[in-house]
Amino acid sequence: MSESASRQALLPGHYPTIVKSREHLGKPPNLLDYEAARAAFRWDWARGLLDGLPGGRGLNIAYEAVDRHAKGPRAERHALRWIGRSGAQRILTYRDLQAETNKFANALLSLGLGEGDAVFVLAGRIPELYIAVLGALKAKCVASPLFSAFGPEPLATRLKLGEGRLLVTTEALYRRKVASIRPQLPKLAHVVLVSEGQQGAQAAGDVPDTLEWHQLMAAQSPDFEIPPTAPEDRALLHFTSGTTGRPKGAIHVHEAVVTHHITGYYALDLHDDDIFWCTADPGWVTGTSYGIIAPLTNGVTNVVVEAEFDAATWYGVLQRERVSVWYTAPTAIRMMMKLGLEALRNFDLSSLRFLASVGEPLNPEAVIWGQQAFGQPFHDNWWQTETGGIMIANYASMDVKPGSMGRPLPGIEAAIVQRNADGSVVEIQEPLVEGELALKAGWPSMMRGYLHEEERYRKSFAGPWYLTGDLAMRDADGYYWFVGRADDVIKSSGHLIGPFEVESALMEHPAVAEAGVIGKPDPVAGEIVKAFVSLNPGFTPSEALRRELLGHARKRLGAVVAPKEIDFSPALPRTRSGKIMRRLLKARELGLPEGDLSTLESNAE
Repeated sequence: MSESASRQALLPGHYPTIVKSREHLGKPPNLLDYEAARAAFRWDWARGLLDGLPGGRGLNIAYEAVDRHAKGPRAERHALRWIGRSGAQRILTYRDLQAETNKFANALLSLGLGEGDAVFVLAGRIPELYIAVLGALKAKCVASPLFSAFGPEPLATRLKLGEGRLLVTTEALYRRKVASIRPQLPKLAHVVLVSEGQQGAQAAGDVPDTLEWHQLMAAQSPDFEIPPTAPEDRALLHFTSGTTGRPKGAIHVHEAVVTHHITGYYALDLHDDDIFWCTADPGWVTGTSYGIIAPLTNGVTNVVVEAEFDAATWYGVLQRERVSVWYTAPTAIRMMMKLGLEALRNFDLSSLRFLASVGEPLNPEAVIWGQQAFGQPFHDNWWQTETGGIMIANYASMDVKPGSMGRPLPGIEAAIVQRNADGSVVEIQEPLVEGELALKAGWPSMMRGYLHEEERYRKSFAGPWYLTGDLAMRDADGYYWFVGRADDVIKSSGHLIGPFEVESALMEHPAVAEAGVIGKPDPVAGEIVKAFVSLNPGFTPSEALRRELLGHARKRLGAVVAPKEIDFSPALPRTRSGKIMRRLLKARELGLPEGDLSTLESNAE
């Protein structure tokens, strides 16, 4: 389906509204009356749902997620239920999680780390990742989980930009991806390796200039008092890619936990006795905000599955763990749809009462398929790395319009705006008119800056409005509809990929003179990365060279970021100022109108 045809399929009214019956929700939704909740909502009230540090010493994310439950009636409740690739399981109660995160906080202090120091975590979904992130927050360090599928170059870029002082990773990932780039990271003072079993611990202990996780933790006390933490103290660093230049490091503060908590309560409808599963990796913001923080602040049991998507495995987890609230991604939903309803027949998934999706726009067909497969629709929602938490959502009590992002959270003011030449914006009041989605600044999880890029941060705002860079429209009922990105960032399987990063890696190959990268629509991944390259003299296009370039990019960038397709071109279209016109590459690839070519270089093809 072409982009224009896909857009028509998303227009309001193309699919019938799914009318929600409150009688069949299983329990009353937390957001029962949307209009009343919006009218009465105040962020001070949402802040009051949290405890704050004892003695009025401030607000700390890890305290709200762990310690306040560990000292109360939820102390012996399962906080994390971890399921390993091999089937191994590990359960941590809130009391257990308090002790383990305390140990890691003490370990950081023993190594000379403290307030503001960046602690990076590069690992799959293993318990140590969750312990390290929360322990770092207790020690007032800045926590930054990294996606484990990244290659050496993306890792080096992020560790340098974030000035990482300590890295927690596994022995295998260190040997494969980190050891070669460590000389480029003079500020990385410590590397802690997580190993498996006694033999693994001994092997990890033999790696030069590293510490072994279990040995380090064994020497620490399980008692730790979180120091005074101001709501505006830095807490999290999440990277998001732009269309040019290096990735952006979005800074979030401890006050963000107010948004994490209330959106878990309202948008994901978390109740006290829920079993919750967010399938996202903490290397992406969803996996941190809603795979770690929101479920824990709401005191529910959080299921963590190490393995990547496999329908039979995932259905088995839903059945065995009696998951009641499931937060997943459109790519996974589309893969399940391809397998059909037959794959579900041997599973009892009656415990599920709320399904949600995020990462990219959810196809209307996927929303409806959820109704067929699970007896209820998937509820799409929208937010960004920069917003820190869900901003627009479909709620448990609200009718669902397939293809719509839903309506803004209580406390969030959204608008469709048009940018003026002077940088100001004007609100578009008419329904179903495309413009840029904007949010009124001031919610607690709003990013506080781009690391080392103040001007770039300022350009994200116009007066009181944060400009999202996403094109959308609003219908007469106040539902928002995603239209497309205002820039060239590629969304593949829920991951944001910056073209510049891929182009740079390709141009490291001696055969490549220049490269242009686009996102090409894909029925499963949403988009795949496609590259166009022109070659240096002495090299000629061939299938062998294409495979070599694909392998080179995969080695440098990792499988997720590397292009899936490469085409050769004698020259790439570029502007007179020398910028490759990615939109023109995409238009030609998809057979779309090429638009304004006034800035096109005259000799470009």
